[in-house]
Amino acid sequence: MTTDPLILVDADACPVKDEIYKVALRHAVAVEIIANSYMRVPDHPLIFRHIVSADFDAADDFIAEKSGPMRIVITADILLAERALKKGAYVLAPNGKPFTENSIGAALAVRAIMADLRGGGDQIGGPPPFSKQDRSRFLSSLDEILVRLKACLTEATLPKRP
Repeated sequence: MTTDPLILVDADACPVKDEIYKVALRHAVAVEIIANSYMRVPDHPLIFRHIVSADFDAADDFIAEKSGPMRIVITADILLAERALKKGAYVLAPNGKPFTENSIGAALAVRAIMADLRGGGDQIGGPPPFSKQDRSRFLSSLDEILVRLKACLTEATLPKRP
């Protein structure tokens, strides 16, 4: 596996694609957009589009397969986040909050509880609306991760995740 940083985006419902392009291009880091259907992406040699089948979890499987050290996975999918973390990737939610080895267990537990509540017919709300603070936190978090990864390249060591 290459040691160049790469951003993998679970793109079908990602609200921060423009922010990803902005930060990635500033750092000269490649971005791969993975979606189940055609999606417009900027015409730039560092931005790639992958259209996967509409099969259940096809995008997740593609992203998980490419995950590993020096990879940043952008997703709100907790199960995909867990898979990517197990392969050594950084994982960032579109709201800027990182998934970590320490936080993924709690996220999985909350997901399971919510699924049980919905399965029992309870009417529960979804996530809060996406805010300007979420967008700002995302920009800052992605930039911080890329700075850390690039510093590790100059030191010729793999980074330690928070």
